[in-house]
Amino acid sequence: MAQRALKLASWTSMALAASGFYLYSNKYLDLNDFGAVRVGRAVATTAVISYDYLTSLRSVPYGSEEYLQLRSKVHLRSARRLCELCCANRGTFIKVGQHLGALDYLLPEEYTSTLKVLHSQAPQSSMQEVRQVIREDLGKEIHDLFMSFDDAPLGAASLAQVHKAVLHDGRTVAVKVQHPKVQAQSSKDILLMEVLVLAVKQLFPEFEFMWLVDEAKKNLPLELDFLNEGRNAEKVAQMLKHFDFLKISRHLGKMYSEMIFVNGFVHCDPHPGNVLVRKCPGTGKVEIVLLDHGLYQVLTEEFRLDYCHLWQSLIWTDMKSVKKYSQRLGAGDLYPLFTCMLTARSWDSVNRGIGQTPVTATEDSEIRNNAANYLPQISHLLNLVPRQMLLIFKTNDLLRGIEAALGTRASATSFLNMSRCCIKALAAHKKKNTRSFFRRTQISFSEAFNLWQINLHELVLRVKGLRLASWVLALLCWLLPAPH
Repeated sequence: MAQRALKLASWTSMALAASGFYLYSNKYLDLNDFGAVRVGRAVATTAVISYDYLTSLRSVPYGSEEYLQLRSKVHLRSARRLCELCCANRGTFIKVGQHLGALDYLLPEEYTSTLKVLHSQAPQSSMQEVRQVIREDLGKEIHDLFMSFDDAPLGAASLAQVHKAVLHDGRTVAVKVQHPKVQAQSSKDILLMEVLVLAVKQLFPEFEFMWLVDEAKKNLPLELDFLNEGRNAEKVAQMLKHFDFLKISRHLGKMYSEMIFVNGFVHCDPHPGNVLVRKCPGTGKVEIVLLDHGLYQVLTEEFRLDYCHLWQSLIWTDMKSVKKYSQRLGAGDLYPLFTCMLTARSWDSVNRGIGQTPVTATEDSEIRNNAANYLPQISHLLNLVPRQMLLIFKTNDLLRGIEAALGTRASATSFLNMSRCCIKALAAHKKKNTRSFFRRTQISFSEAFNLWQINLHELVLRVKGLRLASWVLALLCWLLPAPH
């Protein structure tokens, strides 16, 4: 009996050693391929983070200075653990982590600042994996499809990476190659996240992030469908062909206003890695290049028009209409919180007019603190609003991040550009719904007058900004000196 046990143990050890050597030496296998490893890592991280929150804050009075300092440390530890989990499990986890990093209106700064690195730290697939994916998807080898193919990728993202190549007819192209196994793992990863979110909600009832799982369920298949991405790229190229840009940030806002208010077809992933700026070789003009067309939000006509009316009301400080259209968009009695999340401004600034005063560091700090204090209400609100609104929130936050980096956040010009697009969109809708030539002419005159008002208002702001009046006064004093 002892000899049998010894023999079985010997054979088992040899099998394990051989398996270990095979896994170590095989370049095509990765521990992340095994569901048990990915699940175990995610469960362990969730458990550690939950235990940290449950135990670390128990011994200090809620709301005290000591509590706030300790909570900040717990936030930072947890954010780093979550970031490590995303980097280790890759694929869907990085995608969701990037989304969380953009939720400035919802998550503490420790989370958003830590998770933002995921936009620039996506893993790369090896050249062997790239060849394997192309072979499986297209049924041919790289040399059959391309005259040349650069081994080093131009850039890598959470779901894919891009290589420069030359076709056999001499055309230079960008080839987007999906990371291997992402397609197969994505549905399992989403299911795992759903289970973990439900488990955490049992410990922390105010933790309501099921909307994020629902969005990932709906949007991830679209982002993994590269044919859909190609169709989106062609559609938006045709839609925005009339733009010729010279300034970066101002026209980025103009482009998105056109997509949201006029067309209702919105690129929903404008993080810094997807918005490039280049000088056109032929003209020397500066151009904006929009990448990654996998995720677009198609806005319904009703939603788009209500959203137009809401922004018009916010820009012109019509608080009665702000309440009306916020509630039409699902905010209910939480409309003040809804408008603060939408504009990233305090309720006081919304009441005074978001175009009247710039964002200050004090106001930014106040918004972040309130986000932590109102987390249950924010989570409840996100469950109330239409699903379309969630991607609009995400898009707004990513655009604000770019504007903040360029120092142009919440400028009056950006609000005026939004207002122009709202006026055009609402006028087009009214014209479409009338057959009367007189009424259509009346709408056109009203549209032209409103746009003229905006142009005049913008001119006044520029004069104030340039202090032209003081220059003219100084010139007059020099030309007409006071009598002695």
